[in-house]
Amino acid sequence: MPPRDTTPTLPFERTQTRISFDIEIADEIDLAPGEDLDQHGPFQISCAAAITDCGRLKHWYARDNSGLVARSLDSGGARAVLVHLREAQQSGAMICAWNGLSFDLRWLGHAAADMPLAREVALDLFDPMFQFFVLRGFPVGLASVAAGLGIDEKKLMHGADAPKEWARGNHQAVLDYVAGDCKLTDTVIARILAAGEIRWRTKKGSLSAQAMPRLLAVRELLDAPLPDTSWMSEPMPRAKFTKWLEC
Repeated sequence: MPPRDTTPTLPFERTQTRISFDIEIADEIDLAPGEDLDQHGPFQISCAAAITDCGRLKHWYARDNSGLVARSLDSGGARAVLVHLREAQQSGAMICAWNGLSFDLRWLGHAAADMPLAREVALDLFDPMFQFFVLRGFPVGLASVAAGLGIDEKKLMHGADAPKEWARGNHQAVLDYVAGDCKLTDTVIARILAAGEIRWRTKKGSLSAQAMPRLLAVRELLDAPLPDTSWMSEPMPRAKFTKWLEC
C-alpha cells in the first residue's frame, strides 16, 4: 500500500512558533561498536518530516517516473526541505531538531548540493543536544532525555533499521517513524522549556540534570566558553558539530 499523503495543502501558518524536523538516510550501514556514522557520509536522504507545536505534520519523499516511491530525494527534493525550513525561520518560526546541526542539516546540505542554504538554516536552528554539548562537553541521546523527563513516548524502530525497512518497501513504517521522532523531539523540547533544564537517564540508570533556562540558536553558541573536560580521556571537539559550517 502506498504511503499516506500527509502533506498539507497550505504552508505552515506564520503564527506557528515551533517546528521540529528530522530526516532518515537511505544508506544501509552496519556500524561496528563505537564507529561514527558520520564517517560514512555524505548520505542519501530517503525521507524527512516536520511537525508544528500544534501537531501539523508534513512529509517529504520522492516518487519515480512510474509513480513508485523512490529510494531517495534528488537534489531538488532535498533543497525543498531546506527552503521550507528557511522560509519558516524567516516567518518567525522556531526551527528545532535533536542533533540537527551535526547530522540532519549537514547531510541535507550535501544532498541538496546547497551547503550555503543549509548553513543559513543551521545558524538559526535551536538544537538542545548541541546546546547541552556546549555546556557539558558530551552528547546526550533523545531517548535518554525523554526518559529523564518522564516522557513515555517510545521510538517506533531503531534508527539503523529505517534504511533497511525503506529498501524493503515498508515506506509507511519509516514515515511513521520519522514523524514519531519529530513528535518526540517537540514533546521533549516543550518539557525542557517548562522545566528550565534537561534531565536525562544515564547509562547507569540514575537521573542527572543540566540547567537550561532558555534555548539558544546555534549562532549564539558558537563562541561560548569551552566546558571543563579534563576528566575525559578523549574529549569530543566542538568542531565535530560545527566544522562543516565553514564550508
